[in-house]
Amino acid sequence: MSAQRQHNEAPHGAYTDLPRLLEARYLARQLDLHTRNAALALLAGQQSSSRRGRGLDFDEVRKYYPGDDVRSIDWRVTARTSDPHTKVFREERERPVLIALDQRNSLFFGSQTCFKSVYAAELAAVLAWTALEGGDRVGGLISAEHDTIELRPKASRSAVLHFLQRSLEANRQLPNRSPSTAMAMTQQLVALRRIARPGSHLILISDFADYSTDADLKHLSSLARHNRITVCFISDPLELQAPRAGVYPFTDGSSTGQLDTTSKTLSEAYELIVKQRLQTLQTDCRGLGIPVIACSTVDPIGKVLRPLFGGSR
Repeated sequence: MSAQRQHNEAPHGAYTDLPRLLEARYLARQLDLHTRNAALALLAGQQSSSRRGRGLDFDEVRKYYPGDDVRSIDWRVTARTSDPHTKVFREERERPVLIALDQRNSLFFGSQTCFKSVYAAELAAVLAWTALEGGDRVGGLISAEHDTIELRPKASRSAVLHFLQRSLEANRQLPNRSPSTAMAMTQQLVALRRIARPGSHLILISDFADYSTDADLKHLSSLARHNRITVCFISDPLELQAPRAGVYPFTDGSSTGQLDTTSKTLSEAYELIVKQRLQTLQTDCRGLGIPVIACSTVDPIGKVLRPLFGGSR
């Protein structure tokens, strides 16, 4: 299939493959992770961000004007001149980009074009190539069902290829039916706190099936204080709208069950599960200035990313 597939069609199938992950670089050439446009600000619940992390380089000192961030006041210059002065920073063009890719059993599900795990892996590939095209260092945290793979950020094609290969391996191991205790979202966030350098751009790609405000918000808050974060929430259309009345078998990769949609009450309760999870995540992230990108497995990746990270270099 031509390279245009990544642009105009949603991913497909129960598993991804290396050619498709490599093909993602064509779409990446149309994107820019350094873009901070109005759509992204709107998703973050803010018009602009005055948050300054260590992903910024010092540029100059100038007189303070009303509205400037008081945290940037240069007190030594202010004391010497008896006139308030502030430090001005410019965004660092080369920075660490850490992609936290979820490949646990909860993502091994799909009803139409592809499984959530496939969509997540191919979305991560596009973003990894985009980071490299923008001159950033690329690394990641790949979460399988029972372990995580940590990849330190490097500004090289080989670093992206290594990330893609490990992503593919995790994807191909699904579903993992080992009786070992599954990795939790909390453990992934703790790992990110350990490996993320201040000033990094952290991209979280997951269905957030086990996200908990009580357990996870404090970790997100800590990460957001010193890093830029983008959240990509992956869902399948069948999770948001129950199928027509009937009894349907399903599996989560480790157990099986039945979904009875003959009951309107049960159908409505079923539809609320993922919707409420997304709403909770959006509310928590909005308070931290973190944009949440809602991605459906039927959406072309280019269509999802262009309004947010589209731009010319």
